[in-house]
Amino acid sequence: MVSIETFQQIALSFPETTEAPHFEKQSFKVANKIFATLNTKENRATIKLSEADQDIFCLFDKTVIYPVPNKWGKLGWTHLNLKTITEDMCMEALKTAYCEVAPKRLSALINFD
Repeated sequence: MVSIETFQQIALSFPETTEAPHFEKQSFKVANKIFATLNTKENRATIKLSEADQDIFCLFDKTVIYPVPNKWGKLGWTHLNLKTITEDMCMEALKTAYCEVAPKRLSALINFD
């Protein structure tokens, strides 16, 4: 399980990340591009992945990490169930989402060890 506070801390730990309202959710942006949103009411986050990364992450468990069930899912938007995801998997998924949208100079700073 990943708490709302832990998710926010992880997302905001990446270089030049900002948090701002996005409709009824919170968004996390880098270079004015959203890489994650947080839905506190549903205890769920949504992240932006490439199609290939989405396929890989979603192999784990479709109740933990799964594509958004509409056209947004086909564009790489992926839900994370914060009640069931581990902190390590959440961290890796957020890193991947951040690097998907961040400028190369910033994504190069992210360590995937």
